[in-house]
Amino acid sequence: MDEEYIRERISMLRTKKNVSEYKMSLDLGHSKSYIQSISSGRSLPSMSEFLSICEYLGITPKDFFDDNAEEPYLTHELTNEAKNLQRNDMELLISIARRLNNHNK
Repeated sequence: MDEEYIRERISMLRTKKNVSEYKMSLDLGHSKSYIQSISSGRSLPSMSEFLSICEYLGITPKDFFDDNAEEPYLTHELTNEAKNLQRNDMELLISIARRLNNHNK
């Protein structure tokens, strides 16, 4: 994992959320070219900015570095919802997920 990975991952996750570099920059409180400068390799976010970017994208830093998750913000949202389920509902959700995964193989 290197600087290029971080740049590419930010770009990929931003694109999946259908947010422009310009909008994300402004939403994060920066100049309109902030995210573009990260994407182009001119700069990298500080740790606090990285955490803000993760929050903006609706993911955790762990989700950010999980290459296996195609839609990490959706996985994160599902996980958060599942935390509030009762045991029998959680078991049902697991059963449904397993069935869907087996069907998609």
